[in-house]
Amino acid sequence: MSKIKTAFFCSNCGYESAKWLGKCPGCSQWNTFTEEILDKGNNKEENWVGYTAEKRNTKTVALSDVISTTEKRIITKDTELNRVLGGGIVPGSIILVAGEPGIGKSTLFLQNGLLIDQLRVLYISGEESEQQIKMRADRLKIVNDNFYLLTETSTQTIFQEIKKLKPQVVIVDSIQTLQSNIIDSSAGSVSQIRECAGEFQKFAKETDTPVFLIGHITKDGAIAGPKILEHMVDTVLQFEGDRHYAYRILRTLKNRFGSTAELGIYEMTGDGMRIVSNPSEILIAQREEQLSGSAIAATLEGMRPLLIEVQALVTQSVYGTPQRTVSGFDLRRLQLLLAVLEKRGGFQFGMKDVFINIAGGIKVEDPSIDLAVICALLSSYEDVPLPAHVCFAGEVGLNGEIRAVNRIEQRIAEAEKLGFEKIIVSRYNKKSFDPKAYKINVTALSRVDEVYQQLF
Repeated sequence: MSKIKTAFFCSNCGYESAKWLGKCPGCSQWNTFTEEILDKGNNKEENWVGYTAEKRNTKTVALSDVISTTEKRIITKDTELNRVLGGGIVPGSIILVAGEPGIGKSTLFLQNGLLIDQLRVLYISGEESEQQIKMRADRLKIVNDNFYLLTETSTQTIFQEIKKLKPQVVIVDSIQTLQSNIIDSSAGSVSQIRECAGEFQKFAKETDTPVFLIGHITKDGAIAGPKILEHMVDTVLQFEGDRHYAYRILRTLKNRFGSTAELGIYEMTGDGMRIVSNPSEILIAQREEQLSGSAIAATLEGMRPLLIEVQALVTQSVYGTPQRTVSGFDLRRLQLLLAVLEKRGGFQFGMKDVFINIAGGIKVEDPSIDLAVICALLSSYEDVPLPAHVCFAGEVGLNGEIRAVNRIEQRIAEAEKLGFEKIIVSRYNKKSFDPKAYKINVTALSRVDEVYQQLF
């Protein structure tokens, strides 16, 4: 029997060291190293369950000899999941889905597994019993005879069952509960997560079976486990949203087969996750048109145009230092826009408390909402409501100029579709579109003071 091998791992970032260290070189945290047994002396080949009988003949080839083909994808009935994955599930891909506890990860992928009725789906659960999963499936009211359950945490037993069933899609809930007997550490430890993910990666690539790994996140919002887990998988999805709201957002953090800017929106209902096909109507549905401090921005999330409501509140500061509070917007970006208004417009925000909120609980990083934020701030500052049925799309520079934004035609078309009568854009965007092609009034301006003169 060979010697037992051990190593030290940082419990925060997964950094591996041969000896104990006080401070982690990877994340600079103190006293985070714990010792874990890597190998009990078992032979890995004896424990391994092979998937394919034949061995691959690996050889080097010239790049010019490789025939380029488009990858085949499994198109699901969930259009939001298809969009986020870049057009469907790629066979042989391994997808990591992370989110807060109770946000609805298990419900979403149980529902998607049941909806894939043309393929044999295996749902592996290490967290819930078969009865619990059956109760949730009954609530979803979807019947699928090709859907199979396995409640097990040992990877050796799981792969023996996989070899018998030969599933075409595998969903693992969750990777932190699985345990390999090759490594003698508890489930959820750095070495166990890495080993179990490695086994599923090998299975996915050998058999061209797509694998979904559902994972946990830490209290800081990062994906639990070593950072190498994110490097091993092909796609990383983040499922987020406030549990007090009904809406959930599926974001792409990494995607080897598509864009990382895509977004899927769901509504949590008693019958499962409902696809939100037109989120713009929801994000501006509860708007009070006659109140000051509210502006509509035409933004983009991936390929999808969205109209969102920006709310601003400017009040006299009671304390010595004025407050700057944001929700769904970058605080440093707000401070930059306030500096532009003070320097270029002469507005005194130095003794005012400023609050910014993106309605609907979503976070926006698109700089094209700058113009809407500035108009909402000026509306609240003057206490004058903005005209109804007006929206904005433009980035604001440090000199007070309105800069051009990309894909302006899609933003204008979305505003027109939702019944807006006027959209204010940058003058530098005029070459990108034909104003006569739209029924909506497209106003192109070049500076913030021109916007102020026109609106107030």
